[in-house]
Amino acid sequence: MEQPPQQRPGAETVTTSSSSFTASFSPAGASALAYDREFLRTAPGVLMLAEIVLGLLVWTLIAGTEYFLYPAFGWVMFVAVFYWVLTVFFLIIYMTMTYTRIPQVPWTMVGLCFNGSAFILYLIAAIVDAASVTNEQNSHNYNSWAASSFFAFVVTFCYAGNAYFSFISWRSRTSQ
Repeated sequence: MEQPPQQRPGAETVTTSSSSFTASFSPAGASALAYDREFLRTAPGVLMLAEIVLGLLVWTLIAGTEYFLYPAFGWVMFVAVFYWVLTVFFLIIYMTMTYTRIPQVPWTMVGLCFNGSAFILYLIAAIVDAASVTNEQNSHNYNSWAASSFFAFVVTFCYAGNAYFSFISWRSRTSQ
């Protein structure tokens, strides 16, 4: 017959507890996340959404082809995916107003550098994309590359617009 665990020699009692994390969106909590509904109605918010949607089109149109056979498309993929991920990250930062919780970071300068570099590198990638489009026997590759080239230029103009708004914001903060 087996003895209960507390009566066994050398038996130890282990107590465990569990906890769960819930994010509060109420303004009452000090650690509550804020949600800025109005950001998506501003020009930078609309441009950021356009950058995400059109940037996704750029890299998915290229990823659906045999781009790995052409090194130029590897560069376009790098730029498109890199800035797509960072733009999604910044959208989350702006939508949750995290930038207000980290005042040590010069967010206007970060936005200016991000959008300026995205504009320059996307412009180079769009030119490389357009120059690399060749009419092969496979019309799927040609059509996808031509469409990705078009959308790459459109995304470039979106980043240029956001760079302009970032510059205006940066200049107004430094002149005060």
